[in-house]
Amino acid sequence: MPIVLDLFKQTGALLHGHFVLRSGLHSREFFQCALLLQDATIAAQVCGMLAEKLSAYEAETVVSPAVGGIIVGQEVARHLGKRHIFVEKDGDGGLVLRRGFEIKPGQRFVVAEDVVTRGGRVQETIQIVRDHGGIVVAAGSIVDRSGGEIPDFGCPFVSLVQMNVETFPANDIPEDLQGIPAIKPGSK
Repeated sequence: MPIVLDLFKQTGALLHGHFVLRSGLHSREFFQCALLLQDATIAAQVCGMLAEKLSAYEAETVVSPAVGGIIVGQEVARHLGKRHIFVEKDGDGGLVLRRGFEIKPGQRFVVAEDVVTRGGRVQETIQIVRDHGGIVVAAGSIVDRSGGEIPDFGCPFVSLVQMNVETFPANDIPEDLQGIPAIKPGSK
């Protein structure tokens, strides 16, 4: 959706430079959703669009991976009139369910995330739900920067923006990026 990409640009949330992603890959572009979502009106607008796409899937609860997905999940849940829970880092880099949140067997979930590159956090979140006996009926993100390379989550996946943003392994960084110090702007 061009409007969403325009909002990223207007809010300064689409960054250009040399970035190290959570996956360890390097990139020239970074979607800093925190800058986009700091404006509550924009957060409501963008997450409302994602909620509209996810509304086709019957669920009781929205679950999101922390940190980036918390605002997205909360806003999507608000628009859908559903409960929101989140999974968070366990200290070893993985995700766990805490804070008294419960997943009951047979309970239906949608997963809401900010940005997906390889889909690792979405996969972990889905697995936690399944390990507790829950059912994930769909997953969605504001940005899908995978270029169509996300894994099969075992459920439908939707996003507002699909981009094929170049990424590079650490041992194969293009010359133009080699002279620019790499930064990790994410939540890790």
